[in-house]
Amino acid sequence: MTDRTESIESMRQLAAVWRTMVLDRDAAADVRDLPGLAVRWADSRFAFWNCVTLTDVGADAALVEERLAGAAEIMRSKARPGFLWLFEDLLGEDAREGVRATAERAGLEFAFSGTGMAGDLLPVAEPSHPDLVFVRVTTEERLRAYADLNSRAYGFPLEDGRDGLLGSALWKEGVYAYLGLRDGLPVTCAATVEAEGRLFVALVATHPEWQRRGYGEAVTRKALHEGGRATGLTRATLHATEAGAPVYPRIGFRPNSPVHFYGLKG
Repeated sequence: MTDRTESIESMRQLAAVWRTMVLDRDAAADVRDLPGLAVRWADSRFAFWNCVTLTDVGADAALVEERLAGAAEIMRSKARPGFLWLFEDLLGEDAREGVRATAERAGLEFAFSGTGMAGDLLPVAEPSHPDLVFVRVTTEERLRAYADLNSRAYGFPLEDGRDGLLGSALWKEGVYAYLGLRDGLPVTCAATVEAEGRLFVALVATHPEWQRRGYGEAVTRKALHEGGRATGLTRATLHATEAGAPVYPRIGFRPNSPVHFYGLKG
C-alpha cells in the first residue's frame, strides 16, 4: 500500500470498530456518518467510547476548520467528555501545519498523540512468557479485571472502565480478549476483533506496576494468535499510544498516520 491508503484504512477501521463497540454499549448511541465526520458516541463514562473523527481525505485548511467547528459543536452537546480523533496524514498539506491552532479556535485542546499501524502479519505463532498464564475473557469477573487494567493503565477511575465494558456479551463472546495472569493475578490484557476483513487490536493495557517486562507484547501476540486462528484473517490493524508504539513493530506492524486526540477546552 502507498500514499494515503493505509491512513484511510486506519480511519475506516476506527469508524467500523467503534460503531460496533458503541452500539454494544448503548443500542441508542449516537452513531452517524455526516459529511466529513464520523460520530461514534455512547455518552459513556469510559471516554474512549465517545468519539468523533474527521473522514475527509486531503481537506484544505478552510474545510478542516469547518469540520473541527462541527465536531466541537457535537461534543459540546454531549453529557460526557470524549475525544476528537484526527488522522494527520488525511489532511491536505496546507491544513497540517496549523491544525492545532485551528482546533483551539474551535474550542478544542490537544490531549495526546498516537500512531495508526497495520501489517499483513497473521498468523502469529502461539506466544509464551515465563511469568504469564493467558486466559480468555469469558466471564463478568474477568471482564471486570480487563476493565480495571485499562483504567489503571490510562489513568481513569475504575468506575469509568467498568461503565465501558461490564455487562457486555460482545466482549465475552465476539471479541478475542485475553488476560495475562502472573501468580493468578491479572497484570496485562489485549483483545482483537474482526472488522471489515481485518483483525483490529483493541484496549491493550498493563498494570503500571508491571510494565516494561514484555507483558503487553506477549498478551497482544496471544490475542492476535487466537483471533487469527478463529477468523483466518491475515491482516491486522491498531492505534498505538506513544508508550505502546515501540512494541508493535516487533510483532510485524508498520506505522502509518500519526493520530492526534483532542478534547473540549475546560
